[in-house]
Amino acid sequence: MNLIAAVDRNWAIGKDGRLLVSIPADKELFRMETRGKTVIMGRKTLESMPGGQPLYKRTNIVLSRNPGFSVKGAVVCRSVEETLEEIKHVPSEDVFVIGGADIYREFLPFCDTAHITYIDYAYHADTYLTNLDRDPAWRMNMETDEYTYFNLCYTFRRYVRIKN
Repeated sequence: MNLIAAVDRNWAIGKDGRLLVSIPADKELFRMETRGKTVIMGRKTLESMPGGQPLYKRTNIVLSRNPGFSVKGAVVCRSVEETLEEIKHVPSEDVFVIGGADIYREFLPFCDTAHITYIDYAYHADTYLTNLDRDPAWRMNMETDEYTYFNLCYTFRRYVRIKN
């Protein structure tokens, strides 16, 4: 399973329920990587999408503990276990965990690849992803050259879980 996120230098991912920044190349990478695949997200992440609607040309799985929650165009699961059961016939490489923080934390043990847009800037933030540079279970196996968007410098990185 994959994880995909944009992080700042402190591995922050958001503030007040919103992304820290919108970088067009990051959005394009997200579209390219996830189009035609299965994406797993929390309800708040779904609600932050344009119109609060599921992502186009993807199988959307939304986690919500609210028994009355439903959304057209998405499968709603109530737990990690139910989600894992839902995706058991989907190839692992075709599944992307897309947030938010609680969903990343709950699914990180099941992920073996993380696609990270690393932004070399420290934002004022309140939501963080596990710092994979400090997690001994992960190692970076790819990093692009540095890009800039206005005054922001960023790279695309790929991390892989170290097999025991």
